[in-house]
Amino acid sequence: MSVPPAPSNTDILCAMRHWVDKAVIGLNLCPFAKAVQLKGQVRYVVSDARTADALLSDLKAELEFLRGTPPEQTDNTLLIHPHVLGEFFDFQTFLPRADAVLKKSHLVGEIQIASFHPHYQFADAEPDAIGNYTNRAPYPTLHLLREASIERAVQSIPADTIYENNIETLTKLGHAGWEKLGIKR
Repeated sequence: MSVPPAPSNTDILCAMRHWVDKAVIGLNLCPFAKAVQLKGQVRYVVSDARTADALLSDLKAELEFLRGTPPEQTDNTLLIHPHVLGEFFDFQTFLPRADAVLKKSHLVGEIQIASFHPHYQFADAEPDAIGNYTNRAPYPTLHLLREASIERAVQSIPADTIYENNIETLTKLGHAGWEKLGIKR
């Protein structure tokens, strides 16, 4: 039996855009995502990193890119890293290092990092719990968000209701409904 070829960057980008359109926006998991997606203000970057250190370098570069780019041009970045941190435990262990880069870049309070992973699991959840899908993406991803954009968005939608609404949405959808979205890696 032959091994299927690794997905190309184009395939990876298509899968991630499909996930954003069908799950994040389509299910309204992030009520702030639609506007920036429609305006083309979401930057999708596929990292070629094969090590955590190389990914940290890519993260630094993306933080600098956002620092130097007006939000009207690029509001946030999805830093997709398909070749490193495929194991969820390794990914979780890496996140404090990513936060340290954010701090060292003097961007705490300006940018925050959200995390998505194909095997995302909340600490108090079973591995197959549908609630985990709020943070499941086709590939491991660091989402770099401008805090000013988040603050503007939560003026119209209370942030503390989003998680509860997402759990309710996913519970109604169920695993079979999620499968019908066609979100695959």
